[in-house]
Amino acid sequence: MSQAEAPTAPENTGPRPRNPGNPRNPLWTFGILRSEVTTTLRRHRTYALLAVLAAVPVLIGIAVRIETGGGGSGSGGGPDGGGPAFLTQVTNNGLFLVFAALAATLPVFLPMAVGVVAGDAIAGEASGGTLRYLLVAPAGRTRLLLAKYASVLTFCLVATFAVAASALAVGALLFPVGEVTTISGTRISFGEGLVRAALTAAVVAASLVGFAALGLFVSTLTDSGIGAMAATVGLLITVQILDSIPQLSGIHPYLFPHYWMSFADVLREPVHWEELTKNFQLQGLYAAVFGSAAWARFTAKDITA
Repeated sequence: MSQAEAPTAPENTGPRPRNPGNPRNPLWTFGILRSEVTTTLRRHRTYALLAVLAAVPVLIGIAVRIETGGGGSGSGGGPDGGGPAFLTQVTNNGLFLVFAALAATLPVFLPMAVGVVAGDAIAGEASGGTLRYLLVAPAGRTRLLLAKYASVLTFCLVATFAVAASALAVGALLFPVGEVTTISGTRISFGEGLVRAALTAAVVAASLVGFAALGLFVSTLTDSGIGAMAATVGLLITVQILDSIPQLSGIHPYLFPHYWMSFADVLREPVHWEELTKNFQLQGLYAAVFGSAAWARFTAKDITA
């Protein structure tokens, strides 16, 4: 058969199927995000961090139980007792162990865990030699960076709720549960108290948004995962020290951990939003500034070496 007589394929007049391999396809972006989140949550290091965080409420609950003998009012906690806030109420209502555990883990343990994950997000891939292979696919550096940041934020949420869930289980096991007395002195039902506990955990997770962006920026500055993690945790400790020096009170409202403990306002009736709003605005500012800095650095980063 001659070339002129060769049959031609019929024209396809119907809708063309979407190509999931097309980088412009939203499914492609979702696939990158899902891959990064799955990789982050399935690492042995992540399991170890979550186990340590979940163990903190267990230790607090057992310590309070032993000290009080399971009944009566505890001897310490809160502003005057030298322990985590809400600790004095734990023996009367196990739900308060959620708030006490979040108050105990937020200043150090939670942000340190986030600092490890955020610091390793880009630098760990670079040191392991996998970053260049991630960018072989036409995903684009911007989308990869956003996926990395989303995976870190997912870890923030998972880690915070791991602490809250562990505290709720231990509190219900070791202490009585029932109506909740708010900081304002009013009483709310146990169901509403559970809602306030979940909202508190969400506020704590949102409080780590700015620090996560800072850690991601540090991760773009080096090819050493360990170095990035150490630098991020070092920045956390330094800023925490600065926030505790009274002579530097003028800069305190601009430090990312300054409003972290404002989550206690969720347990007021009604909820006080002034400090919470300042916290959200500050975290959004840090996320915008250091997220932009991370993007500027990562898009110009030489990953061929």
